[in-house]
Amino acid sequence: MKIYTDLDDITKPFHKPCVTIGNFDGVHVGHQYLFSEVVQRAVQNNGTSVAITFSPHPLQVMRPEAGVKLISTCDQKRKLIEQAGLDVLVILPFTRDFAATKAIDFVDQILLGTIGMTELVVGYDYCFGKGRAGDTIFLKNQGEQKNFPVTVVEPYHVGEVIASSTEVRKRVSQGKMREVFTLLGRYYQIHGEVQMGKQRGGAELGFPTANLHISSADLCPRHGVYVTQVVYNGKCYGGVLNIGTNPTFTADAAPGTANATPITAETFIFDFNKDIYGKPIKVNFLRFLRDEVKFSGPEELVSQIKKDVEQARKVLSDAQEKQLLSCEEEMSS
Repeated sequence: MKIYTDLDDITKPFHKPCVTIGNFDGVHVGHQYLFSEVVQRAVQNNGTSVAITFSPHPLQVMRPEAGVKLISTCDQKRKLIEQAGLDVLVILPFTRDFAATKAIDFVDQILLGTIGMTELVVGYDYCFGKGRAGDTIFLKNQGEQKNFPVTVVEPYHVGEVIASSTEVRKRVSQGKMREVFTLLGRYYQIHGEVQMGKQRGGAELGFPTANLHISSADLCPRHGVYVTQVVYNGKCYGGVLNIGTNPTFTADAAPGTANATPITAETFIFDFNKDIYGKPIKVNFLRFLRDEVKFSGPEELVSQIKKDVEQARKVLSDAQEKQLLSCEEEMSS
């Protein structure tokens, strides 16, 4: 897949491009269905499949006070769109000046002028341009006037739920990871470099953990304990993770205050004994086990961790085929 982050780098229109536009946060199953439509139409016309997206997310620019939490980073989104089989990805820098672009100018100057669009595919609820004037009715009218077909992809349902980034975010925050899996078509994932923690896990508890910091800008799952997969250095391991403030060892403090305890994701990796401080890992969330609890002390905590590990191993064993497939996909990406 060819990636462009500046329109000036596109020196000539693409060959018969079939184009889609969107934020595509999370690249959930609804987005994947839309991409398959774009790829199929491009192949039928011996053309080029093109996706246009934005960075940062428009809501982060236009409504920063809303504090939107993103399902995927721009890099994750790029990789997922590439896996969907698109030929070209255009990532447009989103600014307040760009947001003032009129919908008709976006069509004429960017879609037709720079991209050379011959066909457009959009989601049923997509809007763009100044005042969000570029809705599906506007685009269909533009298509009729300027001779490009417009396909509006209807909502993609998973059971009774319409697949959307909003629905994914809601379920991640509720810890409903099996429902998240059905909406994303994969496990929800966090990733980063392993941080130095308090080192209580190994020395005091006998369960050393790999710690990732969760920033206030991240989409944080419900605090508690999860069954996980950890992908490190081309290999996949089972694990059990606690995400939260580790209340057994920390004093209570009000969230948002100077003394508030930072949120961390601490993963005990099964059958693993390597020094990975500063090394990158990926962690997939498979199943919520229980809420985070403040125990009376280390002994009670260790007893519960043993139960968590036993339950996590059973979950991993019962779904081994799916877990192996998921890890294979992660390691190949």
